[in-house]
Amino acid sequence: MSAEPFDEHTITDLVADATAAPSLHNAQPWRFRYLRGLGVLRLYADLERTLPRTDPEKRGLHIGCGAALLNLRVAAAAAELAPEVRLLPDPADAEFLAEVRLRGTAHPDQALALLRPAIVRRHSSRHPFRDEGISAAVRERLHDAARAEGAHLLFPGAWHVQSILELVRDAEGSEALDAGIRGETEQWAHTEPSGTEGATDGIPAEAFGPAPRGGGTLVRDFAAGRPMPDRPWASFEKNPNIALLGTAYDEPSDWLCAGQALERVLLLATTDGLVASVISQPLEWPDLRWAARDPVSAMAHVQMVLRLGYGPEGHPSPRRPVDDVLDIV
Repeated sequence: MSAEPFDEHTITDLVADATAAPSLHNAQPWRFRYLRGLGVLRLYADLERTLPRTDPEKRGLHIGCGAALLNLRVAAAAAELAPEVRLLPDPADAEFLAEVRLRGTAHPDQALALLRPAIVRRHSSRHPFRDEGISAAVRERLHDAARAEGAHLLFPGAWHVQSILELVRDAEGSEALDAGIRGETEQWAHTEPSGTEGATDGIPAEAFGPAPRGGGTLVRDFAAGRPMPDRPWASFEKNPNIALLGTAYDEPSDWLCAGQALERVLLLATTDGLVASVISQPLEWPDLRWAARDPVSAMAHVQMVLRLGYGPEGHPSPRRPVDDVLDIV
C-alpha cells in the first residue's frame, strides 16, 4: 500500500512509545519530526543532550536512539503499520539518524507487535536478582532477537563474567578520578526524590536501587560519593547472568543497529518474565571495552553488557513530554 498521512493522535502515540526506550543516564537524546504530506517520521539526535566526557564518540547516544527506533517499529506493527526504515539517510547531516515511512498493511510484523505490552513494563532494575540461571530455551530466544536486528548476543562463561566484574571495578576507579565524568553523572542522576517539580529526565533516586553490601556488584552506583542517608543496603547475586551484545563493525549505523537489538532483547526478556539492567561502565573506556570481548567468540565489538535475571522490577524513570520531542509539519 502507498504512503499516506496519519492523524496527529496516531503519530503522538507512536512517539510516546518510542520515548520509553532506555538511554545513557536517561538523557533521552532524541527528536522526531513528522512530515504529514509524505507520511514520513524522522528521527534526529538531540545534541543538547550529549554526555561529552562519558560518551565522546556519541556511541551511547546512537544506541539510545536505536532503542527508541525499535520501540517505534514495535508500536507501528501493533497499529497494523509496516514501517520502512532508512538509517542515516543523509551523510551530510550527522544528526539525521533515521527516516521511517509509515504504510498501512494487512500483515504487520507479529513478532514485533507482540512486544508492545512490554514497552511500558520495561524498566532497568538495579535491585539484587535471585541466584537462578536462565534456561537454554530463553537464552536462545534472546539470541534470536538480537540476530533479527543484525547483532550478536552471547552468554559468556563464568571466568569471563568475573573478568567483566574486574573491568567494572577498573572503570569505576577511573570515573572516581575524573571530575568531568563525575559531574555528568551528578547532572543526570538525582539523589532527591523523583517528585521534584519539572523533572522529566535523568535517573531519580528511587531508581538507583539499594547500595551494594560488600562491593563486587556489576550494577552502577549512581550515588557513589554522595550521601543518601535513607538508602537501604543489600547483597547482590553471586553468580549474575551476563550477556554481551555486539556487532561485526563499529560505525554509527552499527550503533543504531545495536540499539535496536538491545531494546528488542530487553522487551523480549520482559515478556519472558526477566528483569535487566545494562552495564556500560567498562565500555566507556576504549582499553577496557576491548578487554570486554570474549576471545573465543566471533563478536568483534561489544556494544553493551546486560545483566539479566529474576527479581523485582525497577522503578520507572521520568520521560520528556511528547510535545517536547515531536514536531509535526
